[in-house]
Amino acid sequence: MPEANESLRAARERLPSRRVPGEAMGRAELAEAVNARLWNTTGKRFDLDARAVARWERGAVRWPGAHYRAALRHVLGAADDAALGFRCPSPTRTAAIAVGSDLRTSTDLGGILMATADESSDLLARAEATNVGDLTVEQLHSDVRRTAASYLQVDTLPLFARTRAVRDRAFSLLDGRQRPDQTRDLYAAAGWSLTLLAWMTTDLGRPDIAEAHCRTAWACAENADHDGLRAWVRATQHTAAFWQNDHQRAARYAADGLAYATGSARTFLASAYALDTARLGRTADAREALVVAQRAADASDPTRDDLAGPFTCRAERAAGFWSDVALSLGQPEITAEHADAAVARLHTLPAEARNPGSERMIRLQQVKARLALGELDGAADALAPVMATAPEHRVRPLMARLAEVGAASAAFPGERIAQRIGSEVAEFIRHPVVAELTA
Repeated sequence: MPEANESLRAARERLPSRRVPGEAMGRAELAEAVNARLWNTTGKRFDLDARAVARWERGAVRWPGAHYRAALRHVLGAADDAALGFRCPSPTRTAAIAVGSDLRTSTDLGGILMATADESSDLLARAEATNVGDLTVEQLHSDVRRTAASYLQVDTLPLFARTRAVRDRAFSLLDGRQRPDQTRDLYAAAGWSLTLLAWMTTDLGRPDIAEAHCRTAWACAENADHDGLRAWVRATQHTAAFWQNDHQRAARYAADGLAYATGSARTFLASAYALDTARLGRTADAREALVVAQRAADASDPTRDDLAGPFTCRAERAAGFWSDVALSLGQPEITAEHADAAVARLHTLPAEARNPGSERMIRLQQVKARLALGELDGAADALAPVMATAPEHRVRPLMARLAEVGAASAAFPGERIAQRIGSEVAEFIRHPVVAELTA
């Protein structure tokens, strides 16, 4: 076993984490800082990650490349390489002969060939070694699928803790040695769990914090070379930006995600892009994106998606976007048509195929359309099922949509039904799932 590089680990842990107050700098943070330093000094992008830092700290690599050592000295404030536990390896006899002379003229050619073959035999154990079996990887993916399918049907915070555990388990396994295909699968499991954490974090009221999960999820998607994961990471980044009212950035994420998306991910991203551009006043772009979204919805089979829950987009969920686009374009009657059709389709689905979070948001589109059309009785009827939402499912996007309903109801100051809608919404909003998610 290699000797651990305690000097490097100690130097890292002397620096504070920028992500978690009171904690030491993590390996991923160190990798990001080194990449940033190299970008500033060389103008080139480097892809150092937490796994490479872990290998250095374990002592598996005792002499990183010169550019990495220089950046580490700067980031960690080290005087020289020795302060970080790095030692230049001494050349072996075999390496000296291979570099300094022609093997064909060596007097010990047979001995060199035999010694080199022995070294390759010794490396066989390393090449075959793995710290993870196929069933372990399969279980990680199963855990993520089950959690995603349960989202917004059971309490959110226990699911958040379970997803965090899957993320940590995947990264712990990545610190070991496994086959390349297993490594990609582990990165995919880690990426899906991170994307789900980001989605939950947005729903729990902190889309700004969610973006940290998304950045790491994107790195995992790149390492796994997984276009499906790339598409849903971009969809999640869009959602986090959207609920920060940054529609320009949300539109960029949705547009980039479409480059990777197939199936219902394409339906979601095209629908989201239509809404972003409608909110930005880009009417032509919004209408064009709606055509793409509706064609994608007709062509996709959501039952073939990798995950359920937030990572699938049936036509009725997409119709929630389409109805909002119509409202943004000043067409409340079309909003009502889309929302009514979506609710009707939802009632034809089995319970396990329904997304209760999307259903609540679509019903609020019905409410907004009815208010815009002056149909107060219809608005109150559509609102009633949403008012029955349990406190543990009162996520931030739902609260934001309800605030829009409350504002719309204020346009009818002398109407008792509108006043009742406004007071019910105000009371509902006072009881979110959590006041604030701080970590």
